[in-house]
Amino acid sequence: MELTDRLSAASTGRRCDELSERGSHVDENPWVIAVTDESFEAQVLQRSYEQLVLVDFWAEWCGPCRLLGPVLEKLAAEYDGQFLLAKANTDQTAQAAGQFGVQSIPAVFAVRDGQLVDAFVGALPEPQLRPWIDRLLPTAAEKLVAEAEKLTVVDPATAEKKYREAMAADANLASARIGLIQLFVDQNRHDEAAQPLAELEARGFLEPEAERLKAILALREHAATAGDIEQCRAAAAQHPSDLSRQLKLAEALAGVQQYEEALQVALVLVQTDRQNLGEPARQLMVDIFRQLPDDSPLTSQYRRKLSAALY
Repeated sequence: MELTDRLSAASTGRRCDELSERGSHVDENPWVIAVTDESFEAQVLQRSYEQLVLVDFWAEWCGPCRLLGPVLEKLAAEYDGQFLLAKANTDQTAQAAGQFGVQSIPAVFAVRDGQLVDAFVGALPEPQLRPWIDRLLPTAAEKLVAEAEKLTVVDPATAEKKYREAMAADANLASARIGLIQLFVDQNRHDEAAQPLAELEARGFLEPEAERLKAILALREHAATAGDIEQCRAAAAQHPSDLSRQLKLAEALAGVQQYEEALQVALVLVQTDRQNLGEPARQLMVDIFRQLPDDSPLTSQYRRKLSAALY
């Protein structure tokens, strides 16, 4: 039903009126909530990091919406917390509806970890809704990862066990390996992080979080091999023509998070020795970028400078 084609109360028919009277039991069901534009961020996007959220865009004047709504609410009660049903009346969520590209209602969107993972438009019958929902729910391996994430600080040994169980249950579940690598990084078990990282890299790509962890490991290794920062600074000053000493200084600076000076020293190497030490210097800069927030002034400033040096 087009949003612009608002049906009158008479045109919705007696059946819809009866369903409305039986209707929505939002107040009685803890897994069904009503959302507005003001609460959408907290109640939908943020809560989707804890559980699957189904967003039902509907309106009182929409006949098919009044057919679908009670079925979704019934399933939310039966699934007992496996997913949260967010009822988004389009008269109160025009901004959210626009962000989701809603053109017809009812429209149902599945959100996990802040991301849209699936959607449908129209009033699906219950026999089609159940398998659709089941497909979206976390697998046993994904549940183990979620449990491990909650234990990483209070019980890291059990968290590690759960990550490994998840990897055994689903060898392709990247989040299990990423979680395990993070655990190793937090405990300074750098050598043990190498294997799960290599297994992820064998696919030919890395997720942004895995790239960040790889960069952390690289910077820590550089800092360990570079040695004391003041010694590196003195050596670089005494031998200004020895560019390898300049690279060691940049690595040592990055290791103690003196990122601005590290970026400046590395940039000079890229500019002056592009074919040799310029390449490890460039990689060092990229690793630093991955540690900084995307909106960091240092990131934007030195990305522009690095781009100019390369091209």
